[in-house]
Amino acid sequence: MKNIILIFGIALLASCAQEKIGYVDNVKLMDEFQQKIDVEAKFKVKADALAKKRDSISQAFQKEAQAFQTKAQKMSQSKAQEEYAAMQQRGQMIGQQLQQQDQQLQMEGQTEMDSIVSKVKEEIKAYGKSKGYSYILGGGDGGSVLYGTEANDLTDEIVKLLNDKYKK
Repeated sequence: MKNIILIFGIALLASCAQEKIGYVDNVKLMDEFQQKIDVEAKFKVKADALAKKRDSISQAFQKEAQAFQTKAQKMSQSKAQEEYAAMQQRGQMIGQQLQQQDQQLQMEGQTEMDSIVSKVKEEIKAYGKSKGYSYILGGGDGGSVLYGTEANDLTDEIVKLLNDKYKK
């Protein structure tokens, strides 16, 4: 009887010693996370608006340059060169302003994406703790999981969890 209890105790300890491991497909997770999709859509709208603004400014500047060329033929050479230099300088300033706006938009987008990635990591960590996982690995492109059974794939569960929390 003591042997049976001892064997049962050893078996119980051995089963407790096994680590619970799961993995998440990082690419799929981010592609299906609604907050990330919404942020990308918001920044696409902003980028499109900036592109329209750039095109509009560029067209207006080209018209002005064409008008200047016609006007420059009637000016003295020194006066034409002076106005041409001023126009070039203004064109460079406009280009720099547009470039700064592009960079600012990219930085804003990167900041929001970094925030989303941090949020996802925290949620995965909390999920792992609450479900008793020792490890949750990252898979997909650039991930560390080369193979995993579907039973250990937590991607869909975590996407659902993230999207449910985002909707609230």
